[in-house]
Amino acid sequence: MSQNGGSAVGLLSYETLVHAVAGAMGSVTAMTVFFPLDTAKSRLQVDEKRKSNSTPVILAEIAKEEGFQALYRGWLPVISSLCCSNFVYFYTFNTLKKLVASGPEKSTPGKDLLMGVVSGVLNVILTTPMWVVNTRLKLQGAKFRNEDLQQTQYRGIFDAFSQIIANEGVGTLWNGTLPSLILVLNPAVQFMLYEAMKRRAGRGGKKISSAEIFLIGAIAKAIATTATYPLQTVQAILRFGQYKGDGKGGVFGSLSNIFSLLMDRIKRYGVLGLYKGLEAKLLQTVLTAALMFVVYEKITAATFKVMGLNKKLKQ
Repeated sequence: MSQNGGSAVGLLSYETLVHAVAGAMGSVTAMTVFFPLDTAKSRLQVDEKRKSNSTPVILAEIAKEEGFQALYRGWLPVISSLCCSNFVYFYTFNTLKKLVASGPEKSTPGKDLLMGVVSGVLNVILTTPMWVVNTRLKLQGAKFRNEDLQQTQYRGIFDAFSQIIANEGVGTLWNGTLPSLILVLNPAVQFMLYEAMKRRAGRGGKKISSAEIFLIGAIAKAIATTATYPLQTVQAILRFGQYKGDGKGGVFGSLSNIFSLLMDRIKRYGVLGLYKGLEAKLLQTVLTAALMFVVYEKITAATFKVMGLNKKLKQ
């Protein structure tokens, strides 16, 4: 009995590890392909005085003014953060998913949403410092239209960590944590929709094609991103570290900053100002998520097949 229990735990650990590695590799591959779109989105979110032109125009402006390499500025810290972030998220989500599957009740959209929220909260707490650093490195050297934004001088990831801690305090590494915690609804909704659509598409043992996976992933991410985009803009501004706010600390101070930033955007640019950069964000995040899920599914299927686990896992 104990042997079977031990092997079950080992299989669970191995399977979730495969899912986590596949999720990390899928996200790195997809983000690398569509990275310039993320560059355009970041500029529009942080630099208020940059005109909200179409994504190709923004990319052309950046390449002309700062060189083609500027489209990939900050690639390494972003990829490092994304790899760690998705590893944590996929490992936690699939561990919880296996625990639910081992019980008497089947998975439901509500359970998928709850598992997504728990995975997201753990992910935010562990990886926010990396996202704060990569936001700053990504925008370092950018030619801002807003003259109030100051340039930073970091020599790399570790130097950025060191300077932020020395000059601004350790707590700064968790800037934007509150909107990030609220934004766990984004991947939670995304995974809930993805799992629900995948279950529907795979009814009766039907094999789901790569094209279907791509479409399912794209639809799930598009809905989740559009619903939460204003908070993503607030998150980017707070991570950049140049918003002074009202000086209040703690949760109430964070809530006050979020509310002030949202109201300021509406006052200056109208409600549509909350969605500045959404086109670039949707292009980047939807295409990236869709490609990530295709790579993720292919890697997990191939790994389990090679290791002879596919039959065991279905039972």
